[in-house]
Amino acid sequence: MQRICKLSAGFSAVELVVALALTAIIAAVGLPITGNTLAEFRLSGDAHALANSTAVTKMRAAATFSNARLYVDLVNKSYHVETWRKTGTPAWVADGGSTLISSRNALSFGVVGTAPPSTQSTIAQAPPCRDAANQTIAGTACLLFNSRGVAVDSTGSPNGTGALYLSGDAGVWAITVTAGGQIQLWRAPATQSPTWTLQ
Repeated sequence: MQRICKLSAGFSAVELVVALALTAIIAAVGLPITGNTLAEFRLSGDAHALANSTAVTKMRAAATFSNARLYVDLVNKSYHVETWRKTGTPAWVADGGSTLISSRNALSFGVVGTAPPSTQSTIAQAPPCRDAANQTIAGTACLLFNSRGVAVDSTGSPNGTGALYLSGDAGVWAITVTAGGQIQLWRAPATQSPTWTLQ
C-alpha cells in the first residue's frame, strides 16, 4: 500500500489579496500617527536643545567672568554660544560650533499670537545681536547674560523679556528668560486657539 503525501504549494491568490488588504489598512491608519509623532519629537528635541544651550550660555558667562550670548541666526536656522573677549581687541568669540535646527521647523511664532503668561507684553523674538561696534546684525536674535548670570540687554541693563520661539507641524515652543536669569520652556499645540503650558 502506498501512502500519498500532499505538499503545500504556497498561498492561494485569495489569501495573498487578504494579507495585502490588511497591510494597506494598517499602513493607512499608522502612517499619519507616526508622522505626527515624528514631528513632535523633532520640534521637542530642537526646543530642548535650544533651552540647554541657553543654560550653557548663562553658565559660560559666569565661568569666564564676562558677558556671554546665545547667537541665533534666524535665516540659516542655527545657533551657537559666544563670549565677550575683554583682553586684546574686544570682540565676540564663538565657543564651539553652530547647531542647526531641523529643516522642518522654523524660528517663528507659528500659529501663536500672544507670548507665554508673565513673560513678554508683546510676542517677539529676542533682540538682534550686535557686533563689536554695537551695530545690530540683521536676521539674528540674542539672549545675553552678564557674569552673574543675569539676563541683560545690549546696554547691560537687566532684561526679563528675552525669548526664542520655534514652530513646526506639532505646534510652537518658547524659551523665555526672566530678569533674574531663570530659563523657562513653554509649549503651545497647533490648534485654532493655542494656550501656553509650562514644561
